[in-house]
Amino acid sequence: MTSIDHAPKRKPRPSGRDEARQFSSGAEGSPERWRRSADREAGVLHKDRLLARLSRIDGQVRGVARMVGEDRDCLDVLTQLAAVKAALNQVAMQLLENQARRCVARAMRDGESEAATAELLAVLKRIDGKAFG
Repeated sequence: MTSIDHAPKRKPRPSGRDEARQFSSGAEGSPERWRRSADREAGVLHKDRLLARLSRIDGQVRGVARMVGEDRDCLDVLTQLAAVKAALNQVAMQLLENQARRCVARAMRDGESEAATAELLAVLKRIDGKAFG
């Protein structure tokens, strides 16, 4: 009877030259790829936090609607509306911070700082019409 070898075969280990070629070509294991992966992971975490915050705001808005339906005191309703507005402003600021830190910084590295700055200022004006002008 013959024996069958079921051990997995190993790939030959690449030489230093092969690794350098892999990094310089922007391949899967390159530092640039690692940076993009880290950015993507940070973006997912950021997105999850924003969605959780928006979910809480949604609950606040439903609570305000319930208060109006129950004919609650106007000052109580206005107080809750102010809290909702403040929470939405915090979400907007988090998004702006993310835009400035990631997207504008990338545009500056790529030599497109003027366009990125103009776009950011336009967004700020839309958020608060009194800002910057």
